[in-house]
Amino acid sequence: MDKHVADLEQRLTAIRPDGSYLVQAPAGSGKTELLIQRYLRLLAVVDAPEEIVAITFTRKAAAEMRGRIINALERVAALDQATDEAALQTAALAGEAMARNRERGWQLQDNPGRLRIQTIDSLCAALTRQMPVLSRLGTQPEVTEDARGLYEEAAAATLAELEGGTGWSDAIAVLLVHLDNDLPRVRDMLAGMLERRDQWLRHVAGEIRRDALEAALRHVVETGLAAARGAFPAALVEELTVLLDFAADNLNREGSASPVAACRGLTALPPAADSARDLWDGILTLLLTNDGNWRKQADVRLGFPAAGHSKTEADLRRAMKERYKGLLARLSEDEALRRQLLAVRGLPPPAYTEAEWLVVQALCELLKLADAQLRLLFSERNQIDFSGITQAAVQALGGEDSPTDLALNLDYRIRHILVDEYQDISINQYTLLQRLTAGWSPEDGHTLFLVGDPMQSIYRFREAEVGLFLNTREQRRLGQVAVTPLHITVNFRSQSGIVDWVNHTFTRVLPETADVGRGAVDYTPALAFHDHLNHAAVTLHPVIGRDDRREADIVLQQIRAARAADPGGSIA
Repeated sequence: MDKHVADLEQRLTAIRPDGSYLVQAPAGSGKTELLIQRYLRLLAVVDAPEEIVAITFTRKAAAEMRGRIINALERVAALDQATDEAALQTAALAGEAMARNRERGWQLQDNPGRLRIQTIDSLCAALTRQMPVLSRLGTQPEVTEDARGLYEEAAAATLAELEGGTGWSDAIAVLLVHLDNDLPRVRDMLAGMLERRDQWLRHVAGEIRRDALEAALRHVVETGLAAARGAFPAALVEELTVLLDFAADNLNREGSASPVAACRGLTALPPAADSARDLWDGILTLLLTNDGNWRKQADVRLGFPAAGHSKTEADLRRAMKERYKGLLARLSEDEALRRQLLAVRGLPPPAYTEAEWLVVQALCELLKLADAQLRLLFSERNQIDFSGITQAAVQALGGEDSPTDLALNLDYRIRHILVDEYQDISINQYTLLQRLTAGWSPEDGHTLFLVGDPMQSIYRFREAEVGLFLNTREQRRLGQVAVTPLHITVNFRSQSGIVDWVNHTFTRVLPETADVGRGAVDYTPALAFHDHLNHAAVTLHPVIGRDDRREADIVLQQIRAARAADPGGSIA
């Protein structure tokens, strides 16, 4: 392969066995090959293959990774020759691993089970089996992939306490009144919350403090306002404030209740504080329609009345209307700003009313009860869900400051952890990784390798929290393990025309900057390795509105046409 790979230096860094890395790798960039190369490189330096643990999220992915590693080792043993640069690199690393295999007498060809490549769920199950008492599971339960029925049973059992006259009755009554006594709705809501309990259980387990929750609300508000403030073009701020002042003056003279009226005398963008929300509401009203698009016309309701009684007044009003239209025209292409302003509309109030606080307290109490009911059901049926098995594994490892014997033993046995599809990590799984690496220190020979693509988080794998990927990237660490962020950007799968189209399209679909709190992912452009082919790279077949039958018909037409043009070609 003579063609230069633009991100080769990043790829070579990623397989260094003495560093910990977070690798962001877009679709088609060969991230699985990179992960396999790192695994083979580590095999060449460890004392035992069990010191390396590679974690995936599906059994299929784990089986594929294991198969490719074994195949690489077998091809070395059979003296097969690779045909491209990536394969040559993998073959060279596999050769080093096989040399270590022979030196240490591992006999990997006969004992491939020594390669610890597993799903994160199977790792959790293994941990709980080793420490059944600490994990609080006892006999290993069956892990069910679909626990929806159990969530609904637990929710129904929770609501049954309404008639029992127990201490929970008042909380249930408060929630029912809040939701119009719609019992099925409350049951479904509790069942849905149980499915996502890894996101909230740690928050409701202790004392529910109003001041802490309201501080979090204020932080959300201030972060949202700051993002909008930072997105507004500095060159247009003066023009905006002049127009706001003009419109507000007119509206105040008319006694209008428009939010714009609050902006009279404004000479700069309002601060990113809840106390300035009325000013931000005025800006939003002036610039955006009710459905969130940029305005196009000025009218009297916005503070731009028709021509006045005198020529001077008429000329001023006409000039200000034209300036307002000019501002809108300059902002109309700024999609990032429009999204930030629109997000301001959805910001919550910074404090609860007394009635709202009663509902929050009631809901927190019921969530704890619902979780207890679910645990009882799990125990009775000898079943557990994925979230439960992960919680149990975290429990078995102990706290960061008080690791259990299991955690200490694992710290001795596990020296390298590799995680594929890290954008699919859940909060429980993130905590598990923190506990597994809690005893690690810099330069002690332990490494962490995380690879994924936050742009693929749109698939929302189970309880995946892409904000954890973004936070790891921003903080450059997972727990106490420092990681170096790396970007690989070359796409080996698609021709240049497709890559260019995706880059052009998704820079407008995804936000310009990431937002850890909201899990908003920014777009990172890819580089095409393959040249543009001499035909249209992308053809759109739009279906306006939802029409499943029409969509299916179009897909079938394309398949038939592709088969007719190239009977032996592949279709995805």
